[in-house]
Amino acid sequence: MSDTIVGLRRKIGGAGDLQSVVRTMKALAASSIGQYEQSVSALADYARTVELGLSVCFRKDPPVGLMGEQKKKTHSGTIGAVVFGSDQGLVGQFNEVVADYAVKTLAARPGHHSVWAVGERVQTRLADAGLPLLGFFSVPNSVKAITPLVVQILLESEAAHSQGKIYELHLFYNRPTSRAVYAPVNQRLLPLDETWRSDLAILPWPTGNLPEVIGSGATLRALIHEYLFISLFRACAESLASENASRLTAMQRAEKNIDELLEDLNRHFHQLRQRGIDEELFDVISGFEALAKE
Repeated sequence: MSDTIVGLRRKIGGAGDLQSVVRTMKALAASSIGQYEQSVSALADYARTVELGLSVCFRKDPPVGLMGEQKKKTHSGTIGAVVFGSDQGLVGQFNEVVADYAVKTLAARPGHHSVWAVGERVQTRLADAGLPLLGFFSVPNSVKAITPLVVQILLESEAAHSQGKIYELHLFYNRPTSRAVYAPVNQRLLPLDETWRSDLAILPWPTGNLPEVIGSGATLRALIHEYLFISLFRACAESLASENASRLTAMQRAEKNIDELLEDLNRHFHQLRQRGIDEELFDVISGFEALAKE
């Protein structure tokens, strides 16, 4: 009896400690979601400025080679992709969703496929699917750490593109659709989409005086580089927001399960304790009655 009660006390204490950890992770995930969502929102104004600059440049035909366009309509080269996942667990189906979506989407495209994996967990999933890996990046743990990652991805992808190792570059990541829901998306970065260029070319200028582009080639290169930077930064930030949303959901389920477990353990503990008290009272009464008869 005593060992059983001691064991239950140990289980209740362990469940209580785990509950504290889950609540801490839940609070951190909720806080992180807000930070990454704010970073995406703050990026919107700068993205709008870059789009306005590109719209001015695209009003004239861009010089050949600046937009990473394909020289031929058909190409047998390699399609490159950057897949954003997570390094840590406790995120539900987060990595499985984006990895399976990337594998399915790339399988529908003819040619060879190679990927850069952002996150150890998604890297394992992509390797199991048989996709060749061009490189691996660790997932940033803060908003400030996103920029160095984006710069590193840009350097490697642009080098691979200029050397002819890849002729297309796609982004695969989970985008938040609500506070706790996300969906996988695909964005093609290179070559730049002709429809996208045409839409920007007719984008209205906010004032009546259209600016004149000085050094159109260098300006266009700089603006395209900023567009690629913004696209990668937004993809990484939205992926991190989705990761923390998935972790928040997982922690909420874990907290509910722990609450139910603690309720069952406490009920069982009190039942055993009451049973032990009852047995001790019966022993005292029986002893008293025996002594009274004597």
